[in-house]
Amino acid sequence: MYYLTPQESNLLSDTIARLRSQSLLDIIPHWQVYQADISLTEVLGNLAPWNCNNWSVKKLNEKGHISWSSGQKVLWLVQKIVVPDTLQNYPLTGLSLRLALTWWAEKSQIFVNGELIQEGDLFDCSTRILLSPQVIPNQEIIVALRLVSPSHDNGALVKSQLIYQSNNQEIPEPGFVADELAILQQYLTTIGSDSPIQIDASVDWSALPDKAKFEQSLLQLRSRMQNFSPQIKQRQIYLVGHAHLDLAWLWAISETWEVAKRTFTSVLQLQAEYPQLTFCHSTPAIYSYIEQHCPDLFAAIQKQVTAGSWEVIGGLWVEPELNLIDGESIVRQLLYGQRYVLEKFGKISTVAWLPDTFGFCATLPQILASGGIEYFVTQKLRWNDTTQFPYDVFWWRSPDGTELFSLMSAPIGEGIDPVKMTAFSYNHEKQTNLPLSMWLPGVGDHGGGPTRDMLELAKRWESSPLFPTPKFTTTEKYLQDIQQASTFPVWDDELYLEFHRGCYTTHADQKKFNRRCEALLYQAELFASLATISANLTYPKAEIEAAWKKTLINQFHDILPGSSIPQVYVDANADWQEVEAVTTELVQKSLNAIASLITLPSPPQPHSIPIIVFNPLNWVSSQVVTISLPTSGRKWDVYNHSGDKLLTQLTSETTLVFLAKKVESIGYSLFWLSPATAETLANSLKNRDLVPTGNTISHNSIFILPENRPPSQINSLEPKDWVLENELLRVIVDSNSGNLSNVFDKNNNREILNKSGGNQLQAYKDSGQYWDAWNIDPNYKQYPLESSQLKSIQWIEKGAIQTCLRVVRQLGKSEFSCDYILQKDSPILKIATTVDFKEREVLVKAAFPFNFETDSATFEIPFGTISRPTKPTTPTQKAKWEVPALRWADLSTDDYGVSLLNDCKYGYDSKPNQLNLTLLRSASWPDPEADQGHHEFTYAIYPHSGNWQTAQTVRHGYELNVPFQVIQLPATSSSKPGTLPEVGSFLNLSADNLVITAFKQSEDNPQEWILRCYECHGLVAEKVSLQSNLGLEVTQQVDILERPTQTNFDTMPWKITNFVVLRGKCDRATSSQSFALIET
Repeated sequence: MYYLTPQESNLLSDTIARLRSQSLLDIIPHWQVYQADISLTEVLGNLAPWNCNNWSVKKLNEKGHISWSSGQKVLWLVQKIVVPDTLQNYPLTGLSLRLALTWWAEKSQIFVNGELIQEGDLFDCSTRILLSPQVIPNQEIIVALRLVSPSHDNGALVKSQLIYQSNNQEIPEPGFVADELAILQQYLTTIGSDSPIQIDASVDWSALPDKAKFEQSLLQLRSRMQNFSPQIKQRQIYLVGHAHLDLAWLWAISETWEVAKRTFTSVLQLQAEYPQLTFCHSTPAIYSYIEQHCPDLFAAIQKQVTAGSWEVIGGLWVEPELNLIDGESIVRQLLYGQRYVLEKFGKISTVAWLPDTFGFCATLPQILASGGIEYFVTQKLRWNDTTQFPYDVFWWRSPDGTELFSLMSAPIGEGIDPVKMTAFSYNHEKQTNLPLSMWLPGVGDHGGGPTRDMLELAKRWESSPLFPTPKFTTTEKYLQDIQQASTFPVWDDELYLEFHRGCYTTHADQKKFNRRCEALLYQAELFASLATISANLTYPKAEIEAAWKKTLINQFHDILPGSSIPQVYVDANADWQEVEAVTTELVQKSLNAIASLITLPSPPQPHSIPIIVFNPLNWVSSQVVTISLPTSGRKWDVYNHSGDKLLTQLTSETTLVFLAKKVESIGYSLFWLSPATAETLANSLKNRDLVPTGNTISHNSIFILPENRPPSQINSLEPKDWVLENELLRVIVDSNSGNLSNVFDKNNNREILNKSGGNQLQAYKDSGQYWDAWNIDPNYKQYPLESSQLKSIQWIEKGAIQTCLRVVRQLGKSEFSCDYILQKDSPILKIATTVDFKEREVLVKAAFPFNFETDSATFEIPFGTISRPTKPTTPTQKAKWEVPALRWADLSTDDYGVSLLNDCKYGYDSKPNQLNLTLLRSASWPDPEADQGHHEFTYAIYPHSGNWQTAQTVRHGYELNVPFQVIQLPATSSSKPGTLPEVGSFLNLSADNLVITAFKQSEDNPQEWILRCYECHGLVAEKVSLQSNLGLEVTQQVDILERPTQTNFDTMPWKITNFVVLRGKCDRATSSQSFALIET
């Protein structure tokens, strides 16, 4: 191998530049511009005969672009092109002429001699237009461009070049030879190594303007370079046509369907003309739409898939956001996606195609592999803002040990640019030692795909002796070829995108809908399955699948992250609401059917109402439940199934709460709501909700607002006046700020907060980011805003079951109302928050500084957890200053810790002694009203002894998000026999570290049921048995596509396990079946 000395490289660069100047002319300084929305007729009228008195030449900006203001402003550009005899003394007669343009405009129209030639947009933003197939000197061509600036950004004409090109491939123009030399230069400087080499790159410039003699000199130059051809040609660039199509972004989904039709039709037409073209596309949801609405087009695609020219990749229903959805949602993306692909195209996809998703959870390899995926492809980490991801090709290992062969691909949305392609290819080889690379030609984001010009360029460069061998193929074939070629490093961490950190928070409504619908879908399937088994209800498979698919669509990586235009969220919210309505109805219908089978003993009082409390989670749980009272003004008591009267508390004239203790795993317990007798009425007065009237700071109280009141009045309120206390915690709210001044853990005899207090509302200016909805300002902590101001403190409830203190604070123009809620026997302080948010470009966090330190924080991710350092040392660690998590984060030492739970938030940051939860941020683009208005969410503090595993933080996170379900049956004065006992458990796996995430009907056999669980503590699951009141039995193990798997008995931490479950032979018998977890 050889390399170029700097001197040789400089001489070669000079030759390249001079040759390019003979074929390429930059004409961007010569456009006449007029900023007004006038017609083409007016434009051309001003030009006749080239009279542009009202026009001007616009000064270029610092980047060399023609730019104009944002806000959909129209800019016309016109230029009369006159073909010269020569370019740098090189004769042009007979060459073809193309105009290469690149723009940044929301809309573009290109007119040549008054005829509309091409239209484009922000994504279809470059072209090479043929102006003349054979130029002659003094030929005149008038080009007009109508460009509309983006609403969010200045418009720009980025590139404008005339390219003169030979029509004879045997005798290329100087610019082609220049690119060949540039490719050779890249090869020698990137791949070459051992010793220096001298290259004779001389050109007989004196031959000009004798075209034939000069071209002979170029042919001799190419001949002298032939010695390098064998090394270069043995390198291959695999070409796979592609058209990235965001399901929604700066357009609504309805537009995507039309774009898909146009894109797919274009690809099929090109494949008929260029049989070598292969094309890949993901997203079964789009194929499904095409199948339903364009059957002929769909049939043509199926034919090309069979022929091997069209590759259906991805396997997931859409290309989803993968930090914010839970593990079961990822499973369903694969289940519905892969089953569709198998049914319609004959085989599942082996490639997870996720080029544009904003980061990837550490557990993803296991989930994908269980769904038939063998390869993972993205390019998104090339967008990192801090570090360069170290590997192009690697094995990605998840915590359970599953490894997935992974590729950091070339960028998407590229054309055929030989110099750019080889630069990528040689750098890829230097990093991987692979002489094979893959390139993805095709217009993208808004569809488009390969163009005829791209294919012609590929054909032309295929014949070059100094260009690597191009080869149209498939993604799967490329991955198979390189997998066999070498050994590769292992990455055993998340694939964290050092960018787009605001997507964990932006458009909080989408995050709340997603969390809510995930919980409802789980319960709808669970209880529909149990109702089918126990009460012979018809399983609502079609309704559940439709609800899941609406949810999966809304998990697309520009919908759920909050980075789309307003219309997208009008559509998404309608779908979310439909999912909520359908699943809520299914849950209620199923629970009513099950409840009707439960044996009712004689009630404790006549006219008692049976209350059935259902626990959707697979462990015994105690929670406070709310009951709607049939009549107001009447007193009621609650009894358990054994007839014991329970403590209750009125929370309004028509609602009552009580503590439902120890409801069985995925089970239920009977309670009674009974009219109070004289005796019980007297006793109940002791346990009524107590709402003091004097301890209030508010507009209407005797105390004046903080900004106006005398200091003596606020100081007269002692801390004890704002104390919430139960058996486990004592909480004090600061009367000046509304923050938590103390949270004392009575069991462990320790205060958890440091002196600065907890639940601090911290606001920061968050502006200046081009990707506004996506990105938090990396320096936001340098721009803190004024602290929140206390408006009022008021007791809402103070009773035997729960205490609620409402704190209202003003933050800027926004009002935050926080209800501190402490319930009987609970180690958790809930903070139910209502916000009227009116800030612009502001980030708000809830901060909890503690009085202990730890080196790492633990965060829940799909089907697992991840530990991240609180004292980052490397650039990669420091880049994780805002991180995603699902239901909780935790700071723990070996003997003590605190968990921060939430019901719909996803963004966290941590310090050695602090956890911060990101509550809201207000971006301006692409939705200027994002997050303005009303919000409701709950987060909670959970102090605990031991670490998060021994404290069962996973369970508490689920309980906050999936509370008990309550069914009230008609009042009765007598007993009623049933087929189910008064208290029961339908599903119990007995192990403390297994979480059931699905119990559903099998996709293929309605007599079989699928039970999915995962190990949540990173420990072996011991003494596992399935216990059920319905006589359910495990028969075999399957993968997440519900295909049988080979069985062995190695139990591993973090494992996702899927079982087939059948009804046992004994009707409704309580069964207990021991078995070992089986590794998938």
